[in-house]
Amino acid sequence: MVLYVYAITGKDHPHRLDGLTGVGSDPSPVRTVAAGPLCAVVSDISEEVRPKRRDLQAHQQVLESLMADAVVLPLQFGYFASDDEAVQQALEEETDRYLATLARLDGCAEYHVRASQADEDELLRRILRDVPEARELNEQIRAGAQDPQLPLALGELIAREVQERQDALAAGLVEALIPYGREHTTHPPSSPDFLNLSLLVPHDRTEEFLAAQAGLARQIEGGVDFRLTGPLPPYSFVQ
Repeated sequence: MVLYVYAITGKDHPHRLDGLTGVGSDPSPVRTVAAGPLCAVVSDISEEVRPKRRDLQAHQQVLESLMADAVVLPLQFGYFASDDEAVQQALEEETDRYLATLARLDGCAEYHVRASQADEDELLRRILRDVPEARELNEQIRAGAQDPQLPLALGELIAREVQERQDALAAGLVEALIPYGREHTTHPPSSPDFLNLSLLVPHDRTEEFLAAQAGLARQIEGGVDFRLTGPLPPYSFVQ
């Protein structure tokens, strides 16, 4: 029977899996497959599994249960293996790499920090206040100037200002937060976000990190929506 694989752990992980069922319309109990110093956490499936809400939640629930006890190497949704022997072979072939990754992730969780412009009108007002050229162009347009190039010039100027200000703010937020992480990575932000940062935060620095993040959120001006998600399985730091 085909297996769905959730995570890789060390053999000494407590694996408190009683009562946990996995993905699929007829979910099976979650169990482990061992090979040397490693275990894979799996469940049996009899059908193709797609990323439906119930299955995504089941996948996340398994990982959160494992994370509560010890370090895990989380796998992205949709990892399958043909049988127990295939899982064991994969663990044996990559033992050193998996052990090194588990050691690197030990004692940490992932946090995501995202920022977007929540109030575009406020940002526009700030640009018109701070940039004389933009203010002059806007005043000419409002006074009825007929030059069709004026709106285009104003739009291009504002777009550049928005990008420069958001890039500077994103860089400042990254610089302020990365000291709290063992590692960090920036992802290309999806609109409307201008920042998408992942941090691997040690458990013993979590309170410091959360306090720093909250302080930054209070300090930011200009209608910025600053969002934090975590603790999460350290997907962004699995190599």
